[in-house]
Parts: sequence; C-alpha cells; structure tokens
Amino acid sequence: MLLEELVDLLNPRPGQVAVDCTFGFGGHAAEVAARLGPTGLLVGIDRDPLAERRFGELNLPCRGRFLRAPFSAGLAQLLEEGLEADLVYFDLGLSSLQLEAERGFSYTQDGPLDMRMDPSQPLTAAEIVNTYPQRELADLLRRFGEERYASRIAQAIVTSRPLHRTGELASVVAAAIPAPARFGGGHPAKRTFQALRIAVNRELEELERALPLAWRLLRPGGRAAAISFHSLEDRAVKRFFAGLAKGCTCPPELPVCICGRKPEARILTKRAVVAGSAELERNPRAASAKLRAAEKVGGA
Repeated sequence: MLLEELVDLLNPRPGQVAVDCTFGFGGHAAEVAARLGPTGLLVGIDRDPLAERRFGELNLPCRGRFLRAPFSAGLAQLLEEGLEADLVYFDLGLSSLQLEAERGFSYTQDGPLDMRMDPSQPLTAAEIVNTYPQRELADLLRRFGEERYASRIAQAIVTSRPLHRTGELASVVAAAIPAPARFGGGHPAKRTFQALRIAVNRELEELERALPLAWRLLRPGGRAAAISFHSLEDRAVKRFFAGLAKGCTCPPELPVCICGRKPEARILTKRAVVAGSAELERNPRAASAKLRAAEKVGGA
C-alpha cells in the first residue's frame, strides 16, 4: 500500500543502505532494492518466519540481509554493529502473509484465536480472551481498539468463555453491540480484533522503542518513513517526527534562546499521505493507511 508514495518520499539512490523494518511479503522492499542497485544494501527485519522464507525467495538486485526479530531488537542490533543507513521505513499492521485464516487475525474467516506475528511467543489472543479479568479486558479494548462499547463486549466475552475460534469471538462481539451501531464503519468486531492483536504483539510498545532507534541509525540527510493503519500508530509517528522538527524550547518571554536546541528533522509530509482513488479501488484496505516521513538534518 502507498508503494509509489513511499518510494517517492524515500527517494532511494544507487549504493545507499536501506532498512525495511517490517519486511512482510517484501512488496516495498522489492521496489526500494531496484533503486539501490548492485552496490546498495537492503536489510529486512521481521519477526514472522514466513517473512524470512519470503526474503530468501526474492532475487534482490542489491545486496541483502535479513534479521528475524521484532523491529526494535533488529534496529538495536544494527546500531551495535555500527551500521549507518540512508533510509529506514516501517509498514505497520498486518502483512498479506498473515491474513490466512489459521493465523487467527481475521474476523471474517474462522480460525484459531492466535494473532501471534511470531508463532514462537507464548502469549496468544485465546489466553487474553479466556483468562483476563473483565475490567482488564474492557480497558484493553478501550485503549488499543478505541472501542466505544468496550465494557459491554468484555462482559459478553467473559459470559461466553471459553472461546477458541475467531468466528466465535466475532459473533459474541457483534451480539454485544447495540443493533443500530452494528452497521456502518466496517465489521462490528474490527476494533476488538485490532485491540487483541496490538496487545498480543505489544505493537505500540515496539513502535515507541523502535522510532528513536531508527532515527539514530540514519546518517544526516537520511530519511525515515512510516505507514500506519490506525490512529494510535499514526499519532505516535506524528508526535515523534514533530518533536524532532522542533527547535528552541525556551519560554517565549525569554529575549534570546538559551537552550541551544536545533531541529533534528525536516518534515516531508505536512499532512499524512493517503491512498488515491485508483489504489482504493484496487485495495479497499488502503483506506486506513497514512504515510508520514521526515529527513534528518545537520549533524543530528
């Protein structure tokens, strides 16, 4: 999603080093790699073993390396190694590799209540759904899903336990939401599934840790970009870039700056870039995608 827009903002050039923090199926990586050429390097990071397999299947036109890890851990490893990058980017949310029913992410296809991006980790959606206290469940749905009916849904889930299939959970959630609110705005279980997925994979914590690591990895003049799919991710990215672009933080009543703070970033997207009508027609999932990017300035 937003492939052309991402590549235009990153502007990859021959011989550069790019880090794809969420490799997935490799769609963005393939286009970036084509611009890097044989002297360039593309590092792919992903915690999903299917992404690692996909990386091995691609015949990249540049040098390539894959790290199987959460992106914060992968970025930390690259920093320890002393790598400097020209481009770092994130395509947050689910990859097409994870949309199969057996992965448990889908509220429209029945499968096990799993939702793990890394199948080796212990915590699953089933454990959260079947063991968390009602109040904790409601808080999770409210914080990570921004779900208006979090309390009603949590009560319905606790009453219906045990739940082991995505189809079961989707039905329970739909029944818990008042009938007039079930229509419009997508599937009634969308926010619940989003919240569970974020909790299972600690996605927001990962993003908060990874953004400063990615920025440290960049050379001056390097560019960072992120595609997000819900407001929590987008706010985190927007806030991070805005903080870097801010200069003096002295109180306005001071006649001269005494903090000496200089902007570290130039914002490349004054507003989030969204999908155009042609892409929306091809892929309705792109409707929630937002792209933001920034360039590292000076010696920051």
